[in-house]
Amino acid sequence: MAVGDAQIRSVVADYLNRHPEEAEPLADPVRQLAEGADFASRHTYPMHVTVGALLVRGEEVLLVDHLAYGILLQPGGHLEPTDLTLIDAALRELVEEADVDPGQIVPASHAPVYVEYGPVPARPAKGEPAHFHLDIGYSFTAPAHVDVGRVQGSEVRGAAWYPLTTAERLVGQRVSQAIRGPADVG
Repeated sequence: MAVGDAQIRSVVADYLNRHPEEAEPLADPVRQLAEGADFASRHTYPMHVTVGALLVRGEEVLLVDHLAYGILLQPGGHLEPTDLTLIDAALRELVEEADVDPGQIVPASHAPVYVEYGPVPARPAKGEPAHFHLDIGYSFTAPAHVDVGRVQGSEVRGAAWYPLTTAERLVGQRVSQAIRGPADVG
């Protein structure tokens, strides 16, 4: 069964149980999740869910040069009807965008390391109004020999490994969250 609203709500609720300090910044998307439907669809507005994949290789993190936004980000994107879980969607996006060998990638945890809510500008050429993404990110690890293959040219300009401190400066706190892993409830 494809990712649905019940799975999304459950993952976000579990995340907030581990990170109660994030309840206030995530209050609006949590309200929307309780009141709306079909958040796995990229055509649900004013908010829908996306996933991110932070791939850690030793002391480096993989970032992609995202075409639509013109900035470096972790691989990720919209959910597809074939995605069974959010972590599966994150791994799919990682493999699609950076052409890494999925057989060499290991989830650091099955719990997300970050949940972020942010605005996305309108893209009239694609018929998309300004809206919000509720991005649910997972951390993965790879052995030292894993490298980037042929990038998905329709979405990314390139992909490269960045030292942890550089990656954190470029994309923010989610990098250190990927290194630490999900917080334990207890």
